[in-house]
Amino acid sequence: MAKKTKTQFICQECGYVSPKYLGRCPNCGNWNTMVEEVEQNTEDRRNRVSLTGERAQPTKLKDVVFKKETRVQTELVELNRVLGGGVVPGSLVLIGGDPGIGKSTLLLQVSHQLAATGGTVLYVSGEESAQQIKLRAERLGSSETDFYLYAETDMGEISRTIENLKPDYVIIDSIQTMTQPDISSVAGSVSQVRETTAELLKLAKTNGIAIFIVGHVTKEGNIAGPRMLEHMVDTVLYFEGEKHHSFRILRAVKNRFGSTNELGIFEMREQGLVEVANPSQVFLEERLEGATGSAIVVAMEGSRPILVEVQALVTPTVFGNAKRTTTGLDFNRVSLIMAVLEKRAGLLLQNQDAYLKAAGGVKLNEPAIDLAVAVAIASSYKEKGTEATECFIGEIGLTGEIRRVSSVEQRIKEAAKLGFKKIYLPKNNMGDWKPPKGIELIPVATLAETLRKVFR
Repeated sequence: MAKKTKTQFICQECGYVSPKYLGRCPNCGNWNTMVEEVEQNTEDRRNRVSLTGERAQPTKLKDVVFKKETRVQTELVELNRVLGGGVVPGSLVLIGGDPGIGKSTLLLQVSHQLAATGGTVLYVSGEESAQQIKLRAERLGSSETDFYLYAETDMGEISRTIENLKPDYVIIDSIQTMTQPDISSVAGSVSQVRETTAELLKLAKTNGIAIFIVGHVTKEGNIAGPRMLEHMVDTVLYFEGEKHHSFRILRAVKNRFGSTNELGIFEMREQGLVEVANPSQVFLEERLEGATGSAIVVAMEGSRPILVEVQALVTPTVFGNAKRTTTGLDFNRVSLIMAVLEKRAGLLLQNQDAYLKAAGGVKLNEPAIDLAVAVAIASSYKEKGTEATECFIGEIGLTGEIRRVSSVEQRIKEAAKLGFKKIYLPKNNMGDWKPPKGIELIPVATLAETLRKVFR
């Protein structure tokens, strides 16, 4: 069949498609972002064809044979948790993160561990040579591992190699460097990323190959390329953390095989990434006893409760408008809580600068952190510290009420495990269940009532 050629112009920023060239994208408003792309569609690229030559055929639902796949466990328990229990054969996993955060290091360690289980691993690198990867593997202590390295960016050659090698696992580092030979656009463009991902998706689903894709991120922290990329894959993982700190957080924001918003915590060391078994203790170990502007919250990250210190610094403003700065906390949520504190609790904050952060580099964005944020702000404003063995759980409403939260029993058990004695929680969360021994539960109904009890 003859090839069909289609010429179009695509915005490199937002993916807007136009049949003709435009100086300014009508969708995102950016100038000089429209790039001409010639896309050639062939019959082979339209059909799903397995490595054995079988083509996909329509099948009645009752005739579909379901095979329960056994998840493959890696030695990194934190990674297994984020993936939903292990690596699923035939899954397509996208891992994004800032440059130098440790994405390639993580996948090199995973390749070593998957090869040790007896599977065939193909590590495709479009950014580094085989010698560079070998050098990193020697540092990680996995240079003698029996898995394949392939430095290539041509998707046609990569597909042929996969067809010949028939691997169980494929690592693509990174998707922005891969190119389809019959698309006349540069690597990393919208069409190239879309088509190479579609090819990998076809290979994964028709042959049961687990494929990991490394994706670059934009300056806003989103996966570079078309948004459709995240819809095409089964799992999206974000690798977060400060390059100047040793801790790294692997967060699942989409997972068709497990819970979303699951969290795994690692520490970057000379020998590679080492999982952190007790992250709550790590986040609290440097807390100053008796310091003002500090409150502990038990936040839920997926199915895991984590104790995190919320810090606040409230100082009189020098300029006309008060300044608000947040790190690891949602800016709009903090602004809302400060407004409730001023209206419902009588704290004059309109002439105060406020600086807030979640200690340890973790990002908190669930409703249950509201009460801890409010107590930290009030503690700094009143110059009164909270007790070292008390923590706070609860959502704050606009009328100043403390609303119930989910998974309160798990949160309290985690706090008790780390030696906390007093927990402030919503009154409506008090039920028939019994708290652990040595824990005092203080139910509160309003924000004003909480502040009276904390700073009495």
